[in-house]
Formats: sequence, structure tokens, C-alpha cells
Amino acid sequence: EFIAIFDADFLPDRDFLLRTIPHFQDAKVGVVQSRWGHLNRNFNWLTRMQAFALDAHFTIEQVGRQHAHSFINFNGTGGIWRKRCIVEAGGWSADTLTEDLDLSYRAQLIGWQFHYIQALESPAELPMVMPAIKSQQFRWNKGAAETARKMLRKVIKSDDSTYINKIHAFFHLPTTSAFLAILFIALLSGPVLWLIDAGQVAPAYLWLGNVLFIGFLSIAYYYFQASKAMFVNNYQKYFFSHFPIFIIISMGFSVHNGLAVAEGFMGIKSPFLRTPKYNMLSTSLAPDRATAYKAEQLTLVNIIEILMLIYMLINIVLGIYWGAYYLILFHAMMTVGLGTVVYYTIKQAAYAQ
Repeated sequence: EFIAIFDADFLPDRDFLLRTIPHFQDAKVGVVQSRWGHLNRNFNWLTRMQAFALDAHFTIEQVGRQHAHSFINFNGTGGIWRKRCIVEAGGWSADTLTEDLDLSYRAQLIGWQFHYIQALESPAELPMVMPAIKSQQFRWNKGAAETARKMLRKVIKSDDSTYINKIHAFFHLPTTSAFLAILFIALLSGPVLWLIDAGQVAPAYLWLGNVLFIGFLSIAYYYFQASKAMFVNNYQKYFFSHFPIFIIISMGFSVHNGLAVAEGFMGIKSPFLRTPKYNMLSTSLAPDRATAYKAEQLTLVNIIEILMLIYMLINIVLGIYWGAYYLILFHAMMTVGLGTVVYYTIKQAAYAQ
């Protein structure tokens, strides 16, 4: 009647069922989701950045969606489904890489409700090397775009969903397109720099771009509140020591994730590649224990990342040479982010050889 789902690296508490099953006394509840914990949060800086991002999702986004009675998604693991809910929603489907998000929306469109328990933690292992993180990020971002392509129109046309819920879904399903937007802006930044030097763009108009700063502030506030919720003691230090690095690395992922999102929206299919797990909780990565992950070859995406890195470096040099400093901060952040992603992709692939 009920199906608990855990990835192999999850270590749920002994009382997991005792704390979840009672919520199914409400006949409308189809899923109960717990909050992900992190067994190796402090393994290295990569795991700390992932924990920083995921904690915000589970403490702010999931809590907020439940409070607003909006569409909420099963996170693929760390939860329990009512079997009848799965069957009535049409079952698991392999036409997207995020079958959990897809099934979640289909279930809620026919009236099933989800219950999220923030206080119930299900600890798991975070990816520890860049190639593994990129594999996971590709699946999550492309799958979300595929689900948006498949489900967004159905949600908008739904007679049973409120206008507020439709608006929330409109921003929820295509959310990964933010990476595509950053990639688009990065590509256009070079020509804009040239137009500035050529006097084709008045400096007064350039300052209109500061409206984007409002978006940056909203993101910062989102992660600040998440840090406050997760780290009651000294959360200010935690936020300011993590957020700048996180935002720069996120920009560095814009090429990899942006291309994944583009493939998802265009309907280009690719196989489901699982995230490798190592069962390592120490603070050092031993090469002999990393052999579970096959070394990533120099793919077309890697080459594009390297070319974009060179492009950003050229834009920094030209900006300084032309005295056009309006975009230099953006170019610098992109350069550091892309450089870090490229460097660790190459360096950490060696652990798997």
C-alpha cells in the first residue's frame, strides 16, 4: 500500500516509518517527503557548496510551497508514496530525466496532496568530485526543462488549479532556464562591450542594467534566510563565507547546465546516468576508492567551457584596454567560475583513472 524510496546512499532513521505513515491517515495525501541531510557536508569545499544550496531548497522553497498550497515536488528519494497515488497518476514515466518531478505534477493535477516534514532528516552522501556533480546537475537541469516542456501547458490549462498556483508553477517548472539566461548574457556581453567602446551605447542607458541588482538581492536574501534557518548560531558568518563562492561557481556552471536546459527544451533525449557514490565520510579522497567513477573524457561541453573561459578573459582585457568597466565584474565572476569548473573537471577526473 505504501512504498518508501531511498537512493543507495541514504541512511534513514529507524523511526522513519513511524514518523511518516501517520500522515497518510488523510486520504488525500499521496506522498510524504523528508528533508535531505548530508553525511559528508564538510568533506571538501564542493560538498559544502552543495549542502548550502540544497539546505535552501529544503528549508525555504519546500516549506514555502507547502505553506502556500502550491505545487510541490517529490525529491526522488527520502520519501514515501501511497501506491494508489502512483497508479492513478499514470505511473513512473521515463520520458524525462526527472521522473520524480513529472509524477509529482501529474499526481497533484488530479487532486493528490503532498506533505513535507522539515523536521525529519534523511542523511545522504553528496557528490565529492566535479565530474560527478556535473553528471547530477546535467540530469536535474535537463530533466526539469523536459518536465516543463511536458507539463507546463497542462498546468496552465487545468481547471482545478488556482491562478496563484499556476503562477507559481510557471516560475517553478522552467526555473533551470536561469542558467540558459546567464549563458545568453555572457555570449552577448562581448558585442555589448564593443558597442560601448564604439560609442553606440550611451553610458546613461547602461546603468539601467542595475535593475538586475534587485534580482541579485532577492537571491541573496533567499540564501540568507536559509542560512538563518539551518545555522541559528553564527549564521551571518556562514552565509557570507559561502554565498559569494556559491554564486560565482553557479555562474561557472552556466555553460554546462545551460546546454542541458537547451537540450531539454528542444526535446533532445539522453540516457539516465546515475550519480556515483563512494561511501566515504573521511576528509580525503583516496584514488583507489574513487575508481567507482569512470573518468570523464574531454567532451564537446568541456571544449565549449574552455572556449567560453577564453572569451571571458578576452572581454576582461578589452574592457580594461577600452576603459569600459561596466561589465568587468560580471566577466571576472564568469572567469573565476568557469576556470574553477574546468580546472576541477580535469583534475578530479584523474582520481578515477
